[in-house]
Amino acid sequence: MKAAGISDIKKELEHLSQKEVLDLCVALAKYKKDNKEYLGYLLFEAHDKNQFVKEIKEEIDANFEALRSQSNLYYIKKSLRKILRILSKYAKYTDDKGLTAELYIYFCLKLKQSGIPYHKSQMIINIMEGTLKKINTLISTLHPDLQNDFLIDLDKIIN
Repeated sequence: MKAAGISDIKKELEHLSQKEVLDLCVALAKYKKDNKEYLGYLLFEAHDKNQFVKEIKEEIDANFEALRSQSNLYYIKKSLRKILRILSKYAKYTDDKGLTAELYIYFCLKLKQSGIPYHKSQMIINIMEGTLKKINTLISTLHPDLQNDFLIDLDKIIN
């Protein structure tokens, strides 16, 4: 089965009644957890992005707090990847490169401040370098004034 294009779906949705669109949205939310989370974001959290970012940072803090008791670098690496998966999902929700850069910078700062001996594991070094590369890519697409602000924050991580 071939997936329909966005423009075709939009045209078809214009012909449906409000109740039919509502039923489709509920059916879509039931189908997959990610769809339900994204719909929840659009309905309840998209209007206040600052609060959303605050909640994400609290979730990152909680995940890093759980890492404090872990001493095995292998499990730390797995947990860091999990945190990055969560960040990537939320970044797709916001679709704002500035907020995404802010979240990734926060992740790197937390990793640096956590006391995790990440220099002892090449895998964790690769995670950090990949995240820094992603941050640089995001920053390069922003307005020059915003770029300067984020580059100052990025210097705190690197130095």
